[in-house]
Amino acid sequence: MMKLKKVDAQTLLEFTTEVLKSFGYPQAQADITAKVLVEADARGIPSHGVARLAMYKRNVAGGSARPAAEPEVIHETPVSLSVDGKHGIGPYISKFTMEKCLKKGLETGVCFGSVKDSNHFGIAGYWADMATSRNMIGMAFTNTLKCGIVTGGRERLLGTNPIAVAIPRDNKESFLLDMATTTVAHGKIEVYGRRKKEMPIGWAVDEYGKNSSDARYIEDLILSKEPFGGQLYLGGEGEMLGGHKGYGLALLVELLCSGLSLGTWSRYTFQGGEGSGTAHFFAVFRLDLFGDAEKIKKHVDSILTEIQNSERAPGYDRIYVHGEKEWGNRAVSIKDGVPLDAATCTLLEGFAKDYNIPSLFN
Repeated sequence: MMKLKKVDAQTLLEFTTEVLKSFGYPQAQADITAKVLVEADARGIPSHGVARLAMYKRNVAGGSARPAAEPEVIHETPVSLSVDGKHGIGPYISKFTMEKCLKKGLETGVCFGSVKDSNHFGIAGYWADMATSRNMIGMAFTNTLKCGIVTGGRERLLGTNPIAVAIPRDNKESFLLDMATTTVAHGKIEVYGRRKKEMPIGWAVDEYGKNSSDARYIEDLILSKEPFGGQLYLGGEGEMLGGHKGYGLALLVELLCSGLSLGTWSRYTFQGGEGSGTAHFFAVFRLDLFGDAEKIKKHVDSILTEIQNSERAPGYDRIYVHGEKEWGNRAVSIKDGVPLDAATCTLLEGFAKDYNIPSLFN
């Protein structure tokens, strides 16, 4: 089993903020981005954690991200808004948009927000869950770098295009579905690559359409100009096991994000130079649109609890509902420290030396 180092969450947050400021992020952009990255690692999602600092540095250096850019509302109604991110920082733009959605949603009952010309926004579930403490359901979607092969095709056209939905429970952490529409998040392939592990068959195919377990090869392929090969959508190749359904979910996310925002679709994101073109979609709505909010939360909780207590299959000692593992990981990380793998520790040590920031590991 791979040995992980544990770092105090607040210390890691402060370190990450300083690294981002060294990239040129203003304080506000650095604060929210660091929080989202550390939250990912704390929840056990290293694919979207502080290792992403390397990508964020490249995005600034390559012109995909403009750290000081301020988002602008370009269209709005009492129940919606459209935001131009001006190629700024994804978490900063997402916070801006979700806060406005929540304000409108609390007043009217519902709000939808579309965003164009943003950047990578971290774990989608972070944004969806902003709604639950207000007795609201939250949703967050984004397109991404093109990395997925549509059913019946050979080219990478769509992204991992994740879906996140958060629903409040009664006196418990929220139900939180946060999933890529590909078999795994793109970042998980990066994790396997940096840990020098073979990927399971069924995650991706090479340019010849053959299954590959070589994470680094697939990662290099996706970032190359070679148009063929990439990740598979939920259900895998073809329609027999439902690959067309995963592809359909990815396409739905694409249309909600780039379609409604009049933004760039995944095929043309991250082309270099003038921004990444990433687009998002957010939605919030109050529980009391459907009745007594407290009764709804209790009923939701009873459904989830009954599922958790149902008969288990051989080899399983527990049935989880979505978000439960992540909330459990977070509690342990806050208490005992955030786990980081050796490659991530080496990356952070390099940033400490490059930017004269005190090391996390002395």
